[in-house]
Amino acid sequence: MITCRVANTTDIEAMLGLLAQLFAIETDFQINPLKQRAGLVLLLNSEQGQIFVAQDNDNGKVVAMCSVQILISTAEGGKVGLLEDLIVKTDYRLQGIGQQVLQYAITWAKEHNLKRLQLLADKNNQPALDFYARQQWQTTDLIVLRQLL
Repeated sequence: MITCRVANTTDIEAMLGLLAQLFAIETDFQINPLKQRAGLVLLLNSEQGQIFVAQDNDNGKVVAMCSVQILISTAEGGKVGLLEDLIVKTDYRLQGIGQQVLQYAITWAKEHNLKRLQLLADKNNQPALDFYARQQWQTTDLIVLRQLL
């Protein structure tokens, strides 16, 4: 049985493994455990977001994760969320776990009165794009630009 919950510091090692799987797919990001650990610790200690995990209760292993970070949107006139790092461990895919952890994050966002969730997805990751389409996520006319500082 799989259950979802808020992540804690004891989940960091498992989440690092999941992020390595995700960043191996996404060409815009590099696997760097030191940076990813620092980011996880910052987010775990932040009041402006939350990390969620799915745990296999049969063995206690964390098998999926995602995060939501709170932003302010002038367009929405309130708080919105940026959903990131949704990944399911390879051998647990196609079992509904991604949908389960995503729904857990959506429920949290609604409970925190967020007006919208948004996410970035790799344009070359067709399985992820298909997953989000099945979950009723809509594409927009916006594109992502960035400048590394």
